[in-house]
Amino acid sequence: MEAQVNQSGDNPVMSESNTVVRNNDLLILIVVCLISGFLIKLPQLIGGISPAFHFYEKDAGLIVFFGLSLYVFLTNKRLITKHMLISLAVFALSTIYINLLPTTTESHSINLAYMHLLLFLWCLYGLIYIDFDTKQPLRRMDYLRYNGDVAILTAIILIAGGILTAVTFGLFSAIDMHIEKIYADYVIMIGLVSAPIVATYIIKTYPSVTRKIAPIIASLFTPLVLFTLVIFLISVVVTGKDPYNDRDFLLVFNLMLLGVMALIVFSVTETFQHKGQRFNVWMLFALSVITLLVDLVALSAIVYRLGEYGFTPNRTAVLGSNLLIFGHLILIMIDLFKVVFKGRAFDSVERTITRYLPVYMIWTIVVTFAFPFLFGMK
Repeated sequence: MEAQVNQSGDNPVMSESNTVVRNNDLLILIVVCLISGFLIKLPQLIGGISPAFHFYEKDAGLIVFFGLSLYVFLTNKRLITKHMLISLAVFALSTIYINLLPTTTESHSINLAYMHLLLFLWCLYGLIYIDFDTKQPLRRMDYLRYNGDVAILTAIILIAGGILTAVTFGLFSAIDMHIEKIYADYVIMIGLVSAPIVATYIIKTYPSVTRKIAPIIASLFTPLVLFTLVIFLISVVVTGKDPYNDRDFLLVFNLMLLGVMALIVFSVTETFQHKGQRFNVWMLFALSVITLLVDLVALSAIVYRLGEYGFTPNRTAVLGSNLLIFGHLILIMIDLFKVVFKGRAFDSVERTITRYLPVYMIWTIVVTFAFPFLFGMK
């Protein structure tokens, strides 16, 4: 069916409409990036905020997620005032709460609150992204897929920005102008906080770009990570590394576990979108089994250290996180087993992943808002 043409015979009417929407989104993007840039520069603009490090530690994540949320609200086809007011209230209360906590690097419970506030804001942003539609699992899967896409595009934007920075420094140094400080203070700082917002604009405006990149990355990285994980576990046995008594090694072990779990979720979202990839499903099943074994080792090491040294904020947080991941992994592995060996539809894996997300949100709320008081700010 031919596209409808306006009377002047130039461009299709639909194309003109899309151009207007795209221009509006671009204007909103610029405004939101400027607002985010202004907020991230508050320590320099207002002399009373000191030291700047503590400001960024507490508020940088709030500013990034606020900018992303503001962009999504302003570019939505319909703006629901109630949802926006609820979101603004949560952002305001979170900002007040995190800035009222004592500023100290010695309190593990407070440091955990800083880190888990980012995860809580990620959950809040997810609700905003799906228009608070919690009844549709597909909307949650869209959000998870968006996270993979925005991570890829943000990385590309930052790499391009790094190249531009190197070229800029080289050009100005050739004429004996040293702009490193002013460039870092304004261009780099504002660029860092704006990168995920720009990535979101690209995903929204040019969806075909990321639809081609993300599945390729998921297909490549799943078998590579599986192979690396197997070699790593063999190396742990050969070298005699002991996660039970080596605290730093246990920390690396848990960080690796979180990274692999994130990759599994990302790969599932891309495999769900591009069905028929039998090899990828097999790789995901094998990766879930290996990751489950890693989590069992980590859990046993954490329980051992709890028995030896008692409960601390860090050990309690790591134990809770590992238990949540362990439960989620078992459910994912069971569904992948049924997909591989019993021919069940892949949709069941998607439902298992999305239905578990509220559990993570509850845990982030507990660690962020309860741990500092449960452990006496220690």
